[in-house]
Amino acid sequence: MSDIHQSIQDMYARKNKLLQGGGQARIDRQHASGKMTARERIEMLLDSNSFVEVGAFMKHRSSDFGLDKVEAPGDGVVTGYGTIDSNLVYVYAQDFTVMGGSLGEVHAQKICKVMDMAMQNGAPIIGINDSGGARVQEGIDALSGFGEIFYRNTKASGIIPQISVIMGPCAGGAVYSPAITDFVFMVDNTSQMFITGPEVIKTVTGEVITKEELGGAYVHASKSGVAHFHYTDEKECITAIRQLIAYLPANYLEEPMAVDMQDDPNRKSTTLADIIPDSSSKAYNMRDIIHEIIDVNSFIEVHKDYAQNIIVGLAKMHNETVGIVANQPQFLAGALDVNASDKAARFVRFCDSFGIPIVTLTDVPGYFPGVIQEHSGIIRHGAKLLYAYCEATVPKINIILRKAYGGAYIAMSSKHLGADMVFAWPTAEIAVMGAQGAANIIFRKDIHHADDPAAMRAQKVEEYQENFANPYVAASRGFVDAVIDPMMTRPYIVSSLQALRSKRDDRPRKKHGNIPL
Repeated sequence: MSDIHQSIQDMYARKNKLLQGGGQARIDRQHASGKMTARERIEMLLDSNSFVEVGAFMKHRSSDFGLDKVEAPGDGVVTGYGTIDSNLVYVYAQDFTVMGGSLGEVHAQKICKVMDMAMQNGAPIIGINDSGGARVQEGIDALSGFGEIFYRNTKASGIIPQISVIMGPCAGGAVYSPAITDFVFMVDNTSQMFITGPEVIKTVTGEVITKEELGGAYVHASKSGVAHFHYTDEKECITAIRQLIAYLPANYLEEPMAVDMQDDPNRKSTTLADIIPDSSSKAYNMRDIIHEIIDVNSFIEVHKDYAQNIIVGLAKMHNETVGIVANQPQFLAGALDVNASDKAARFVRFCDSFGIPIVTLTDVPGYFPGVIQEHSGIIRHGAKLLYAYCEATVPKINIILRKAYGGAYIAMSSKHLGADMVFAWPTAEIAVMGAQGAANIIFRKDIHHADDPAAMRAQKVEEYQENFANPYVAASRGFVDAVIDPMMTRPYIVSSLQALRSKRDDRPRKKHGNIPL
């Protein structure tokens, strides 16, 4: 056999050894715990045969604490690029079968390399996390690796979409890379994220808690807001990531790919007017409104289980991606609170970063009152949503369905914050506050001195309702562009999106603003 053929055989032998990761026994343990291996995840995520591995033969060079005797194929992470529905993406997947997927100097270098490539080529980066944390034996070199990754996450923010997928443990400093990225996916019962684990917490505070209770997928999806999506298994999670990519641009200079949804842009809805109850104090499901106006079956809800008094998500309208922000009357009557303000502000800024138009559906009675909200900083957190809408230069369309009261009316993409088009249904109540509260303040003396205070109060409530709590006063001032028939909502939005496609809104030149974090 010639030298060249011998070399080729040797190359394939080396590659096959890499494909085995930490060995069959560890692969079996990974499968037994309900998890796929790093390579299996990449294979399922990307189009068939599209993955090109980068840095496969890189390995650590540390000799401390016996590391010179430790085999670590790929240094515990698989990196490279491929396609999702023919769209280029870069990907890295930590390999828990190799030293528990721990991050050392070379492990971090491999991740940084594909992050740099993603930035240079303007393509999304998807990171699959499954790691025991920093490789303690490498000390400061491991810590510096985390810092290099965080720095790149921050530089890439707003330039390319960044998606983090938690498919195992992600603890300590490692959690901050996903926290910086645009979307975090988790899997029930196998994903955990926390700064300090249950053992440390028990030692320091005496609290006893399991890993799942502390940092499981549902906890972060519903309580902390760290996770945007959570799924029952890895296959379902990966399928959802592939769907999301179809809604995103490759980078901030490009537009998301148009998809023929086969839905009439001028479709009228005969059911929209019947969704909202006659009584303004009764709740309804805002998702019913959303599904009536967007392209059929196109809604990807973000943060579904967190701050449920507001709904955010991506949808298609006339085949193009839009961001949806909508109050949800089924929770806290749709009022804005600390978490809802954070959730919506973050989403608005994401859409603005990547040129995605924002459609807002307003039905908000105000900011949620209470000592807890005030002491939790509703002033500061509420200001984030104001800031986000004011800063956004993408097309902004607002539909006021029912209540739009006080400062919350302003915050929900009002004309005053730069909304391009504001439409209102005839049921819209646009005022400083509800008629009941306003009557108690404005007509307090008349009601107090009346022979029949209850009748006088009812009369004054009706009077205020007719004069102020309707869309026509705002329309007369130019704060509402048109009062529309609910059945025409979709055609009005689609028409506005088309008219605003070439919108350019230059802001004062500056380094950056100072959002109230």
